[in-house]
Amino acid sequence: MNENNRRLHDLGQSLWVDNITRGTLDDGTLKGYIEDLSVTGLTSNPTIFEKAIGGGNDYDAQIAELAASESDPEQIFFELAMADLRRAADDFKEIHEKTDRVDGYVSLEVSPLLADDTEATIAQAADLYKRIDRKNVFIKIPGTPAGLPAIEETIFAGIPVNVTLLFSTEQYLAAADAYLKGVERRIEAGLNPALNSAASLFISRWDAAVTDDVSPDLRAKLGIAVGKQAYAAYRELIASDRVQILANQGGRIQRLLMASTGTKDPEASDVLYIEALAAPNTVNTMPPAALEAYADHGVTGAPIPPDGGDAEEILKAYNDAGTDTDELAARLQSEGKDSFNASWHDLIGTIKDQIPS
Repeated sequence: MNENNRRLHDLGQSLWVDNITRGTLDDGTLKGYIEDLSVTGLTSNPTIFEKAIGGGNDYDAQIAELAASESDPEQIFFELAMADLRRAADDFKEIHEKTDRVDGYVSLEVSPLLADDTEATIAQAADLYKRIDRKNVFIKIPGTPAGLPAIEETIFAGIPVNVTLLFSTEQYLAAADAYLKGVERRIEAGLNPALNSAASLFISRWDAAVTDDVSPDLRAKLGIAVGKQAYAAYRELIASDRVQILANQGGRIQRLLMASTGTKDPEASDVLYIEALAAPNTVNTMPPAALEAYADHGVTGAPIPPDGGDAEEILKAYNDAGTDTDELAARLQSEGKDSFNASWHDLIGTIKDQIPS
């Protein structure tokens, strides 16, 4: 087992891979990540599947088979995705069971076109979770204003949720509140409160948004500061009376997940965000290139301080320099939604082109 990745895992952070393709399932790459690189979970999104399905012919035979009885390209996509994610979930099943359902999850996202439709999101989340038929699956729901009540309802229904498209501490805390409300309602209804969840905070897009507008001394520091600030809020929340009362009744902790941790700045270290955002009882989901780079030369140092360290100081420096971080957080969430929508349209178009007319 790779020592660099093992050290990060032993610090208490779960390493997940942010990618899935049929090829990595067929050729044993995913199993290799699990056995050699300490990977204990997997995330996916519309962009990942758009690249996987549109980038080769691995899915052509199943598309043709499904098209014989299904004309809706969206439903064909979900069948393709669920076929892959069932296999991945089975690869992580042992980890899921050994960690008492804390780890070993894969994630399937609802259609990004539903990000502003609460009721449709609730319905699709329930439908997908039933159809995929695996216990170690998170249904990904965006932490948009319309997504928050859908998260609460989906948790109340007993479905594990990975909240996506979070960009700030405020957005993270709103997602955490939705999760906790769902758990509290389960307790009130006499239902099992032991339901796992993750809240995915996007990191690298912060720096990509401001790189050309800040001085060299502030370059590639904003995403890390946001991650540290959110971690401090996470530590405060899980120590709160509200969470501890739920824990005493059998509730679980919604873990903070550091997402989008591949470095986009060519002048920055390719393991920048992984090294800087190591912290116990959290998750880091990383693209394969970043995962393999960390295995090669990543260094596991001290974890994020519980109070976030220098996060507030760095965020103040950005705001003083003209970056309105509150406004930027809202913009990044909106742009993230638009980006997933564009990938979705490309993905559905690729499948549609293969359906006989």
